[in-house]
Amino acid sequence: MPIAIEEILTKDIMTPARYLGNELGAIHKPWDTAKVRWVLTYPEIYEVGSSNLGHIILYNILNAQPRQLCDRAYLPAPDLAAKLRATGIPLFAVENRRAIADFDILGFSLSYELGATNILEMLSLAGIPLTWQERNVGAGLPDNLPEKQIISQENPPAASQEKPPFPLIFAGGQTATSNPEPYADFFDFIALGDGEELLPEIGLIIEEGKKAGLSRAELLLDLAQIPGVYVPQFYDMAEDGSVHPNRPDVPPRILRRVATPIPEYSIGLVPYIETVHDRLKIEVRRGCTRGCRFCQPGMLTRPARDVEPEKVVEAIEKGMRATGYNEFSLLSLSCSDYLALPAVGMEIKNRLKDENISLSLPSQRVDRFDENIANILGGTRQGGLTFAPEAGTQRMRDIVNKGLTNEELLRGVKTAFEQGWDKIKLYFMIGLPGEMDEDVLGIAETVGWLQQECRGKGRKRLNFNITISNFTPKPHTPFQWHSVSTSEFARKQKLLREAFRQVKGVKVNYTDIRISAMEDFIGRGDRRLAAVVRRAWELGAGMDAWFDNLEKAFGAWETAIVESDLTWKYRQVENGEWNIFKASESPITTAQQEETENKISTLNSQFQAPLPWDHIDTGIDKNWLITDLQKALEAATVPDCSFDGCSHCGICGTDFGHNIVFQPLPIPAFAGQFTPDTTKAQRLRMWFGKRGDMTLLSHLDMVRLFDRTVRRASLPIAFSGGYHPSPRIIIANALSLGTSSSGEIVDFELIKPIDIEEFRERLVSKLPSDIPVYRVDEIDLKAPAGTQILERAEYLLTVAVAENATFEEWENWIEKLLTTEVIEWEQTTKSGKKNKVNLRDRTFELEVVESKEYKGENAVILRYVGSCRNDGTMLRAEHIIYMLEQVVQREFQVLHIHRQRLILGDVSGDGRAKIN
Repeated sequence: MPIAIEEILTKDIMTPARYLGNELGAIHKPWDTAKVRWVLTYPEIYEVGSSNLGHIILYNILNAQPRQLCDRAYLPAPDLAAKLRATGIPLFAVENRRAIADFDILGFSLSYELGATNILEMLSLAGIPLTWQERNVGAGLPDNLPEKQIISQENPPAASQEKPPFPLIFAGGQTATSNPEPYADFFDFIALGDGEELLPEIGLIIEEGKKAGLSRAELLLDLAQIPGVYVPQFYDMAEDGSVHPNRPDVPPRILRRVATPIPEYSIGLVPYIETVHDRLKIEVRRGCTRGCRFCQPGMLTRPARDVEPEKVVEAIEKGMRATGYNEFSLLSLSCSDYLALPAVGMEIKNRLKDENISLSLPSQRVDRFDENIANILGGTRQGGLTFAPEAGTQRMRDIVNKGLTNEELLRGVKTAFEQGWDKIKLYFMIGLPGEMDEDVLGIAETVGWLQQECRGKGRKRLNFNITISNFTPKPHTPFQWHSVSTSEFARKQKLLREAFRQVKGVKVNYTDIRISAMEDFIGRGDRRLAAVVRRAWELGAGMDAWFDNLEKAFGAWETAIVESDLTWKYRQVENGEWNIFKASESPITTAQQEETENKISTLNSQFQAPLPWDHIDTGIDKNWLITDLQKALEAATVPDCSFDGCSHCGICGTDFGHNIVFQPLPIPAFAGQFTPDTTKAQRLRMWFGKRGDMTLLSHLDMVRLFDRTVRRASLPIAFSGGYHPSPRIIIANALSLGTSSSGEIVDFELIKPIDIEEFRERLVSKLPSDIPVYRVDEIDLKAPAGTQILERAEYLLTVAVAENATFEEWENWIEKLLTTEVIEWEQTTKSGKKNKVNLRDRTFELEVVESKEYKGENAVILRYVGSCRNDGTMLRAEHIIYMLEQVVQREFQVLHIHRQRLILGDVSGDGRAKIN
């Protein structure tokens, strides 16, 4: 049954619109006709999860499948989580508003190592057992399923049409694909690699299994036959940490799936609240073959696959018009390696030149940054610029195979400076293999050198925002055998802090060492770490990436490690005992180089020792990783195989495909930056309402909604001037969160006249149904805006009946209030100054209208008219209740607030607004 979320999404819940599932692009499919019901969850708060492109793509793909339904869920913020626990209401999916335990399959995206505690929090809030062992017991199966206990073909169970007690729980994402073992106990299966083709295949198997009445074990066995599906309960861990099948009919190694990006599925889900990446996102390239030796995504997403430039342009143009966004982003691990980027970006910029559209790019290759890319990034809303040199010296950049020279770094930064950027973000890492103190200090020297070289007459100094990350080795990379002690991280951070004191115009941020150590410990662990993850969650770890929870999270993780029998392993991380690269404080000599090579050679057998993730077939040959590690110690670089010769990593073939690279296209002539049209040819005033779920949108959310609605409706809106032009849409007055209304006013200024009825129809067709439009009038261009002449507002208050008071008693209370001349209220100004105001001066009309039942409670409806000027002279609902309580000496509870209308004043000759 659907959950009545209006009972829990009250005003005490921060940003309740997170949980409504009513965004533009949300897909509501009939529950009863769906054969397979999915929930895709992103285990972070809504603002983060709804911004994730993979989450949006898979949601759209699954809902495109016949007979299948896909809903969404997110990690509730602490206030809602506490309320769910207090009320016993289970965690729900946002569109169907049903408990997520009611669905057939529940998928989590595991994108970083410490995010698993958020998954456990969501399972707990849903009332779902945390491990597959516990869920098997709940389903009437043994908690351990070795081969002899698995349901056999000779002795199948009786077919059951009853819904299993718990949905199938699975995880996907980069961390799950890289090394699922620390989390293997929590999931019935893991989806490895790209999900665009894999998840629909899983859905078909589940649909067929449900139809055939398969047991949970039989269904999982069928799923295990799909390439890319890893079912942990069909595999056991050996004493050395390696993983092997416990039955003969599952593959010994599980293949990572590869899919080609489909930009069309990126369009949709336009949240009404501001999110982390509040823009249209289109993937232009998947996979990276740069070969940076520290980069796990670069290894786990090979081969490189470009999207056809024509499809990118089509998707962006269609997406911008369909969503109403004023910004789009082109995404890739290495966006600059998409050779058609300048042509695609310029084509879109030219096509949408008059619509105040801007482009943002993720961190990009500084060696490919040129004037063409600068032109498509620049404009009236010039975005930030981020480069990632990674290391401060050429030697270290060669060791990590960054493929970046000092000359290329300077050329890219200087180009940005010359094109108008005066602040640039730079990312560096410390703790890389073979790093010496001079390499660490080279970071500060490089930043100072860039500042020195980028000077211009009449220009202020080039500023940098620097992030210093602690290198965390990742599985499936050449550096997976490396480790750095936390004490070394602390020492190197201290070196940099001292060095940067001499560099002005630089802000430096350092990654917390404890977080890096925990990520290292968990990310390269085996199945024994599942107990540590669970204990950390029990002790309060969660939302570990958030700074305000860092102390609590670290304490929980450290205690969980101490309580386990794995403390020795964590100490290896702390002390750097896994580090086979002993950095010298002086330059490496030939003898030392030979010694290092001999050491690597003798340790080859150790490198061949089993690793907890060896059963995951990513396509990268393990011997190639060892060879590349040897090249790293020689500071030998490997070319990018998308553009140069094959690096023989083992990826290319029938299982994973080959690199797909589109050559650069001719770059269209630059049509110039957006120039705001400030012409005011017509002003229209619209009266509208705010009902249902829309009452939970804040005023800023409404401003954003109207902006995007006008864009989708292609209305000729005028813009303000200045550095940050904005559309001339003026809402008369902010409405409090949770308050409904039938009398809001908004003014639109247009650059050319339009028929009023046409304007109304176009706007209504793009507005949510809970924003009804009642009337549109044309207003003289010289007339003041509604916000300037607003004088009063009429409200209806639904108030709980106090101690079964009669209607006559309420009338007497109102009369007593109205005959009281002074009722003072202490008001605090923005500056913190406290003033006393007489609320009676702001009260013009007050009466009791009727008695009624409201949500099971006896209530009365009060109507009042009070001051509502935008200078702060306002009579709010809480003021009316306060006055009643002062006069009657009883407490009153407001059940609902509704604004009937806003009352504008006439403007007299002296410019003052007067009420008729």
